[in-house]
Amino acid sequence: MSLQTHEGRVAVITGAARGFGQALSVGLAERGADIVAVDIGDSSDTVTQIEKLGRKALALTADVTDPAAVAEVGEQIRSHFGRCDILVNNAGAYPFRHFDEVDYDFWRKVQALNLDSQFLMAKAVVDLMKENSWGRIINITSNSIVIAVPGLAHYMASKTGVIGFTRGLATDLAGFGITVNAVGPTATANEGAKASGVDPAVIDAVVQMQAIKRPGRADDIVGTVAYLSTDDAAFVTGQTIMADGGLARI
Repeated sequence: MSLQTHEGRVAVITGAARGFGQALSVGLAERGADIVAVDIGDSSDTVTQIEKLGRKALALTADVTDPAAVAEVGEQIRSHFGRCDILVNNAGAYPFRHFDEVDYDFWRKVQALNLDSQFLMAKAVVDLMKENSWGRIINITSNSIVIAVPGLAHYMASKTGVIGFTRGLATDLAGFGITVNAVGPTATANEGAKASGVDPAVIDAVVQMQAIKRPGRADDIVGTVAYLSTDDAAFVTGQTIMADGGLARI
């Protein structure tokens, strides 16, 4: 049953073609939002699922690390919907690589996708939010920042940066009716993990550290993101919520 808590809202989700991004796109559509699905790949399957729910959907193919491409995304959102109420900065990757094998080019690529893209997308849509004096920005971080995971120095740096960016942006945008929060999922055996070459043994090890002893699923963060993107969370900003099965018990 649809709660329709997002009726009349337009939500922009990056990395929307699969995994967390697809689950978030469909989950917010189930609650009444129209969706802009942004991905460097094909988001047609996500759009089909959303349209079956009776909601509007726009698929935009873009490299969210490219400033010009992201600026064009902002223009297309304005042209197509005329508004943006919710931004979920989900696009990212977590390739395992020992520090000895990380060169500067690889380091920059990880920072660009996991952190810089969140800055660029916020810049692209924040004026649309200001026009309605209402906005919700949710940045996806990671629970890896609270545990020592070998081979992820580059990734942990980027995701810790997301939390700092979230706190600073929440401060800057509070006067415009815009809240900014971060959500940290746990290790998940989804398509993104497989593409990043994550060893299933790593997933198993993480599960054993959690209070809830099962691997994370893409839909595990939908409810948390949905809450943060409603009026119910109007007094919650600058926060990081770990939806991670109780690994980070803070």
